[in-house]
Amino acid sequence: MAAENVKPRARGRRLGSTVAGVLVLAVMLFPLYWMLNTALQPEAGLIEVDPVPHGLDLSGFSKALGDQGGHLLTSLVVSLGAVVVCLAIAAPAAYGLARFRLPGTRTLVFGTLITQMVPGIVIANALYTSYVDLGLVNSYAGLMLADASLGIPFSIVLMRSFMVSIPGEVIEAAQMDGAGRLRTFVRVVLPMSRNALITSGLFAFLFAWSDFMFALTLNTTDDVKPVTLGIYQYIGAHVGDWGSVMAASVLSAVPAAILLVLAQKYIAAGITGGSVK
Repeated sequence: MAAENVKPRARGRRLGSTVAGVLVLAVMLFPLYWMLNTALQPEAGLIEVDPVPHGLDLSGFSKALGDQGGHLLTSLVVSLGAVVVCLAIAAPAAYGLARFRLPGTRTLVFGTLITQMVPGIVIANALYTSYVDLGLVNSYAGLMLADASLGIPFSIVLMRSFMVSIPGEVIEAAQMDGAGRLRTFVRVVLPMSRNALITSGLFAFLFAWSDFMFALTLNTTDDVKPVTLGIYQYIGAHVGDWGSVMAASVLSAVPAAILLVLAQKYIAAGITGGSVK
């Protein structure tokens, strides 16, 4: 009898957890739904939007793509460049902190984490002064370097925790076969750290893609305008056309959503890979 009573209770708890999870997910996804819903009703005012669109009016997307297409391309170029710079710096740094007996390694890792807490406006203002002297204001290279700095600390910490779990025997075997430190790193460590590299690259891309502070501070012209800055100025210029504004927001969310879907299994493996040695 006791066992028979336990099963209904367990099923009830699972059902309750499922219902609670669905409700939380619905609350989290509602802003995204309302953004898409508004984008499909470009002729309606913000307070006149119906809860459910009555048709697929894509004119807002057409207008948003015409106005923001160049800014989307700029964001893509800058974000991909930031990923390259981030991984090129973070991967060797993580390997050095994971494998070499460096004095003060824990202090360095802690200091890396502390840099994530520095307000972005402080870094942006400091960078602007240096960028003026270096001629990097209003340039793709300058924005790539600035956006890469957003992902480097996170990538170093993540990849270090993964590289620590790589068996030392594998690295020693490669060195006994005649591979130097650089070749061992490129041919052995990086392939084994694929999940951590993909996860770090994805988060570096998302950090750069969603950046607004550096884009606003380090650009004084329209030569290099990411989509975040484009939407910000778009709202000021077309505040009555909320359908196009929301359509532009939906378009800006698509690349990040696609990458998250494609890389979700690597993200799970990359984040948890360093937890078990």
